[in-house]
Amino acid sequence: MMPRAALIPTGRAALLVAAAAPLALLVAVLVPAMWAAAPALGTLILVLVLVDAVLAGGLRALTLTSDPDLEVGEPGLLQIDAEFASGMTGSAQCAIAADLRLLPGGRTEGPLARVEPARWRAALPFTPTRRGTGQIETIWLRWTGPLGLGARQVVQDLDRPVRVWPNLAPVRSPALQTFLRDAQFGLIARRMRGEGTMFESLAEFEPGMDRRRIDWKASARHAHLYAKEYEAERNNQIVFAFDCGAAMSEPVGGLPRIDRAVSAALATAFVALKGGDRVALYGFAARPELFTPFAVDPRDFARLSRAAAALDYHAQEPNFTLALASLASRLKRRSLIVVFSDFTDPTSAELMVESISRLTARHLVLFVTMADEELTTIATATPDDMQQLAMAVSADGLLRQRALVLGKLRQLGVDVIEASWDRIGTRLLDSYLAIKRKGAIG
Repeated sequence: MMPRAALIPTGRAALLVAAAAPLALLVAVLVPAMWAAAPALGTLILVLVLVDAVLAGGLRALTLTSDPDLEVGEPGLLQIDAEFASGMTGSAQCAIAADLRLLPGGRTEGPLARVEPARWRAALPFTPTRRGTGQIETIWLRWTGPLGLGARQVVQDLDRPVRVWPNLAPVRSPALQTFLRDAQFGLIARRMRGEGTMFESLAEFEPGMDRRRIDWKASARHAHLYAKEYEAERNNQIVFAFDCGAAMSEPVGGLPRIDRAVSAALATAFVALKGGDRVALYGFAARPELFTPFAVDPRDFARLSRAAAALDYHAQEPNFTLALASLASRLKRRSLIVVFSDFTDPTSAELMVESISRLTARHLVLFVTMADEELTTIATATPDDMQQLAMAVSADGLLRQRALVLGKLRQLGVDVIEASWDRIGTRLLDSYLAIKRKGAIG
C-alpha cells in the first residue's frame, strides 16, 4: 500500500507570493477602495497551487532497485521507478537516506526523468566507503503539476540492507591471473624446483648455477659436476594480522587504510593458497577481534573473504601487547606473520616495536605500512608564510620519527614494506614470493 501523499507548495509558488505581496500593498495604498483585491489575489494563488497539485496525479507505484552486494570502493547504482496516476506531472525529485558507509553524509538526491507519459525513473550512482551491512533507510519523492506551483510528497521507509564486501579487484586483475597461469605453482598444483630447502633431485651443473649447490660427493662418483635441486616449501603457515584501530581507520585515496590492507592481503592470500600454503586472518584493536581457522585450499578463499568483511573499524588505539601475545600463544609452529599497521604516537610505536620483537624470536615477521603522502607533501612544499613553515617543520619531524621506528623494526630482523596505497599489494606479493623462494618460513 502506497503512503498518503501530502500537498505542498513549491518554491515557484513562494516566489509568486513574494512577487504579489508588493503589488497588493501598492493597490491598497493607491486605491483603498480596492483593498479586497489583495486577499482575492492570495486566494487565487492558493487555488492555483491546489489545482496544480491535483493535476500532478496520485502515486501508483514507487520502487527502488539496488545491488544487494557490493565491494568497498566500487561504484553502485540506486534506481528509482515511479508511476503516477496522471500524465500531467511536470517534474519529479527524489531523495534517499542511507547508512554513512553507503552514502557520504547519509543522503543523496536527484531528479527523475520521464520514460513514459506516467512513468519516471532516476539512476543515482554511489560508492560505498566502508565494509559491512548498510541500510537504505528512507526515500522521499516529490512531484509537481504542469504549472510547477503545487506538489505532492510521499515518504516511504525501506530498511533495505546492502552488504559491502572487501574489494577483490586485485584478485580478479588480469595481471595476477596471468601470473598464476604462468608461474611454477599456477592453477594446477605442481612441484616447485628452485631455491627452497627440501631436496628434490640432482641435475647436471650448468653455467650460471650457484656453485654452492654443487654436490661434490655425487660429482666425484660420476666424474661429472652435479648440482642439487630443491623443492620450494609448501604447507607454510601465513597469518595476516590487521590493526583495526584509529590510525588504520583513517582514509587514504578515498578509502580507510584497513580496506586497502584487506585488499592487498586477500590478493596475496589467494596466491598463497594456490601455492599450497595455509592462510589465516587475525584482527585486533583494543583487544583481539577475529582469528580465522587456517584455510588450506583455494576453495576456502571465499570463507576468508567473508571473514575479512567482518573486520570492524575502531576509534581507539590498538593494544599491541595483548594482541600480538594472544596471537603468539595460538601459533604452534613457525609462521610468517604479516602485520598491517600505522602509527602516529611515538609511545604507541615503541610498544608496537617491543611486541613485534617478541614475535621475531620464533616467527618470521613482515611489517606493512602505507606511506603518509600528505605528510610528505607538507614537508617538501615550499612555505609561503610562517604558518606553512611551522607545518613543514612539524611534518618533517613526524616523518623522521616514522623512519626511526621503521629502522628499529629492520634492526630486529623484520622485513618492512612502506609504499603508497596503490602499490602496497604488489610490494606485498613480491615480498611473499621472495620469502617463499628462499624457504625462510620453515
